[in-house]
Amino acid sequence: MARSTGDPPAPSSFAGVLHQIREDYTANGSSHSRPGFRAMAVQRLGAYARTLEDPRLRRVAERVCRTAHRLVRNHYGIEVHATTRIGARCFIAHQGAIVIHEWATVGNDCKIRQGVTIGQLSGNLDREGAPTIGDRVEIGAGAVILGPVSIGDDAMIGPNAVVVRDVPPGASAMGPPAKIVSRPAGEP
Repeated sequence: MARSTGDPPAPSSFAGVLHQIREDYTANGSSHSRPGFRAMAVQRLGAYARTLEDPRLRRVAERVCRTAHRLVRNHYGIEVHATTRIGARCFIAHQGAIVIHEWATVGNDCKIRQGVTIGQLSGNLDREGAPTIGDRVEIGAGAVILGPVSIGDDAMIGPNAVVVRDVPPGASAMGPPAKIVSRPAGEP
């Protein structure tokens, strides 16, 4: 299942990073004190730091961002790496026990709730084994999405669902193990 948005590129300018952070700020209730906004701001800055051309500046910026990443992870329980590809306006609804794999892709306008894991089936850290989440996907509390699966645009992953297979666009996946319980109109 192909992603409609492709991999969201890291912004090539600091102004681009600020634009992304402003969008995340709005998506997270226009509050700088929300843990979800803070996690996204650190992720955006970390992704940008990786693009800096001056090696000395890049090392310093990456070190600062790694420290901020650890603070967000340890204080709020939200682990989102600088290498994770995240689209615009990601909304992290609640803090606590959120882990998004470093090579996962999350589309635009997604909602992620507490206790969500988006990761690989094995301990490998390769890019091919991480999930791809489409645009406007809602992920319920406690949901687990594992392996090289694709979650289609506008899908809904229910609370405590365990997803190890692709979910088509517009579908709802509920319960452990996740089952397709509804399909978009017109699909068999």
